[in-house]
Amino acid sequence: QVQLVESGGGLVQAGGSLRLSCAASGSIFSINAMGWYRQAPGKQRELVARITSGGSTNYADSVKGRFTISRDNAKNTVYLQMNSLKPEDTAVYYCNSGITTRSGYTRDYWGKGTLVTVSS
Repeated sequence: QVQLVESGGGLVQAGGSLRLSCAASGSIFSINAMGWYRQAPGKQRELVARITSGGSTNYADSVKGRFTISRDNAKNTVYLQMNSLKPEDTAVYYCNSGITTRSGYTRDYWGKGTLVTVSS
C-alpha cells in the first residue's frame, strides 16, 4: 500500500508565504513525476506545479515566479514553496505522484489534500 500525506497548509495573509510538503510511504519501488494540484470552491482541479524524477519542472502560468516545486528523492518527499500569496490561491492543495510499487504496478496516487486560505 502506498500513501501520500500532505502537510503545511493553513491561513496566511496576502503577500505571505507557506511551504507545503508531501511524503510518500509504503511499498515503493520508484517514484516518477510528483506534482501539486489545487481545487478552489466551485472550480475544477488544476495543475499547479510538477517535477520529474530528473528534476525538470513546469508551472501553471498563474504561479510562475511565486511558487517553487522541489523534491528530496532520499525522503520520497515533494515540496511547494509558495511566496507572494494571493487570495485567488485559496484552495485545497493535493499532492500527486506516479509510483511503481515493489509488486511492479505503476499508477497515479493522490493525497487527501491540505487547505490553503489566503486572506486579503
